[in-house]
Amino acid sequence: MTRQRLAIDVGGTFVDFVSLEEGAGDVRIEKSPSFGSLEERFFEGIDNLALDLKALSIIIHGSTLVINTIVQEKGARVGLITTKGFRDVLELGRGNREEIYNLFYRPPAPLVERYLRLEVSERLDARGEVVTPLDETEARATIRQLKAEGVEGIAVIFLHSYLNPAHEERMRALVKEEAPDLEVTISSEICREWREFERTSTTVLNAYTKPKLASYLSALADELDRRRFAGTLSIMQSSGGITSLWAASEGPVRTIVSGPAGGVIGVAALGRHLGDNNLVAADVGGTTFDVALISDGKPLEQTEHRINRRPVLQPTIDIVSIGAGGGSVAWLDNTGGLQIGPQSVEADPGPACLDLGGKLATVTDAQLLLGYLDPDYYLGERISLNRSRAERVVQEQVADKLDMSLTDAAAGIVHLANMNMAYAIRNITIERGHDPREFSLVCYGGGGGLFAGFLLNELGAARAIIPQNPATFSAWGLLNADFREDYLRTYLKLIEQLSVDELKAELEKLETEVRDRFALNGIAPAHTVVSFHSAMRYHGQEHTVKVPILPDDLCQDLIPLRRRFDEIHERAYSLRLPESAAEIVNLQVSILGITSKPVMKRLAAAADRDPLKGERLVTIRGHGADLPANVYDREKLSAETKVDGPAIIEEWTSTSLILPDQSAFADEFGNLIIKRAAK
Repeated sequence: MTRQRLAIDVGGTFVDFVSLEEGAGDVRIEKSPSFGSLEERFFEGIDNLALDLKALSIIIHGSTLVINTIVQEKGARVGLITTKGFRDVLELGRGNREEIYNLFYRPPAPLVERYLRLEVSERLDARGEVVTPLDETEARATIRQLKAEGVEGIAVIFLHSYLNPAHEERMRALVKEEAPDLEVTISSEICREWREFERTSTTVLNAYTKPKLASYLSALADELDRRRFAGTLSIMQSSGGITSLWAASEGPVRTIVSGPAGGVIGVAALGRHLGDNNLVAADVGGTTFDVALISDGKPLEQTEHRINRRPVLQPTIDIVSIGAGGGSVAWLDNTGGLQIGPQSVEADPGPACLDLGGKLATVTDAQLLLGYLDPDYYLGERISLNRSRAERVVQEQVADKLDMSLTDAAAGIVHLANMNMAYAIRNITIERGHDPREFSLVCYGGGGGLFAGFLLNELGAARAIIPQNPATFSAWGLLNADFREDYLRTYLKLIEQLSVDELKAELEKLETEVRDRFALNGIAPAHTVVSFHSAMRYHGQEHTVKVPILPDDLCQDLIPLRRRFDEIHERAYSLRLPESAAEIVNLQVSILGITSKPVMKRLAAAADRDPLKGERLVTIRGHGADLPANVYDREKLSAETKVDGPAIIEEWTSTSLILPDQSAFADEFGNLIIKRAAK
């Protein structure tokens, strides 16, 4: 029996499904709206694909459940137990004002109210040695107090526990004795880094989201068992690697951007097939626009990021997200200026043109009015778009208020969305020392093809690539992910005072711990790859850069590591200080359990099928109104077919717009390549 693999990606508007026959490379796709019960949508897609669960070897699941819980602040009621004297760390934060010119700035309110933040007597010093033993009588009293307050979970964060977790581990045991029905999160198992506020924030976010994710995954596992699924259910992490169901349930903060991460991993895999190592991943969904950079074949990563203005310490693909997608709302601010997003109509009720009750003007409504979308061929004729409703909301909410024509208002909405997206790409390229002209732009997601041409011209990128099945590309990316575990720990040492043997011993210790995690999660891959990194800075600096530690660095001396740090620092900040002391702040060990990857099938030879479907009038800002554009069926395009703009290329899940000064063709793998016309 042919074995199959299934990827499921939950987005803000749709749930995407990609099934793959192992070896053959045959792919099937499905989409379901993401409103309602996610468990129902999960199995609805499986049923629509008529998949035999007994033939599935693995299901890889990426989800927005955790990030949505944080952004919407609909998590569990949790309590916090911390070292005496540190009750208010979560509220004090860094004591600064992030928006320094905003006199009305207010930091986000703590997710744990003050009366649910309790203290116990215990203390470790900065070397992790016990100064004050844990007062267990006091600890039990705080647990009983929080239980009486009706909390669903408890977060435990003790001072310097990243060096010595003994007190936190004992506290967890006490919680299990006093309140075995409560979820408990200890900081030393979520992040082993210093910085008290960031560590507290991360631990609280884990406790805050743990009950909801654990309940959801448990429901999936129970139903899969009932349906006699004998394979593995794996969960995508923010790092771009997959992990076990148990690990994700215990550490939901590891999965905050698991959905977008799948797309980035897919772009890196696509680049390997195309021999292109420098790519910009641009995911246009219904709610957000997510952009990431692949440099030298690898996605850029960070160990700290912010979600809803709250810090999270976890290895994460460096993804910039803005509220710009098909469902983003067009509105006027207090000065009468047109704005797009970040508000979104999401899947329910959706844009007005979907005729599902939406009453706000959105980007999709504007694209329909400009002729980019066929009202009778949306989502492969599954949905008919109501043009009159789109006209009404754009006219009343934008055109009339700005005293402009309906067409100009729609063009303005799309143009502003384009500019917001272009700025996000500049943020992750130019502002970080990369020239976008040296990168290929990979546009995917349901709306990627409608923005690719505009972004290509605006950024001057080498080319734009729209992969096959772009609307479900993030789900395809999940199939390219490896199992991954990371162990990151604070290790503060001046490199000039560190010997090779000391560093090697510490890395070996961390590698043992990360391999133990693999075993604990029930992961036993046939082949593993281990990598080491350090976060380094010049002595006296605050921020660090990530520096790979190579095998040659552990041979004779640490001079090669020091030189590599200088080079990376100069690349990032145009400055190197070879005479200044350098300092290691954190050490990171990552282990990959290598999985089999999908085979990209080459495009079939040209058949006697005409890809031209007809002609449609479109309006393109800067090129005029009522331009005749040829409309093509993407499934009938062969590698020999060249499409000159203006043109529209349709497929059942997506539409691509080729501008008048551009041309497009399908490559040998069926990817749509857009280039600017030679001048």
